Amino acid sequence: MSDKKSYREDRLKILLTQEQIEEKITAMGKKISADYAGKELILIGVLRGSTYFLVDLTRKMSIPFAIDFISISTYGEQSDSADVVRITKDLDLSITGKHVLIVEDIVDTGLSLGYLLRNLKTRNPAGLKICTLLNVEARRIVEVPVEYRGFDLPNIFVVGYGLDYKERYRNLQFIAEFDRP
Repeated sequence: MSDKKSYREDRLKILLTQEQIEEKITAMGKKISADYAGKELILIGVLRGSTYFLVDLTRKMSIPFAIDFISISTYGEQSDSADVVRITKDLDLSITGKHVLIVEDIVDTGLSLGYLLRNLKTRNPAGLKICTLLNVEARRIVEVPVEYRGFDLPNIFVVGYGLDYKERYRNLQFIAEFDRP
C-alpha cells in the first residue's frame, strides 16, 4: 500500500459508523455521570489511541472531573506482545484519594492494562475503574475488570476513531476492519 493513497482507496470494511459511536458514547457519558455524581473524579486517557474517545466522552458527561494522560510502551518478541511494559509519560496529577477512571480505546489482551492497574493501585486512589470503547474478549490473556464498555468485537484488527495502523487512520470518524499487509 502506498503512503500516497487516500483512505478511500484503502480496503476498509466499516464496522461502526460515526452515528453508532456517538450514540454509544452518549449512553456511556450519562451512566458515568450518574455513577460518579458527587465524587471527585479523574479521567486518565491512555495515549494516544484514547484521545478521540476521551474528548467525545467528556462532552457527554454532566459532572465535574479532571483529566490527565499516561502513556505506556510494550516491548516483546512480537509486536502485540507485552513482555515488558514501561511508562513513557506519567501522570501530572496526584490520584491519591480520588476516584479514577482509566479511559482506553480498546482492551484486548489485558497485559498492558493489567500492568497499568497494578501501578496505579500503588498510588492509593479511592477507586479505580476502566472504561473502553472497544472490548475484544477473544484476545484476553489477563483478566481486567472493564466497568464501562462500548462495543464488543471479535478478534479482528480495526482502525479509525483513534486506532491506528503505523500511525495512519486515527482521524477516521468511523471504525473499520483493516487487513494488514
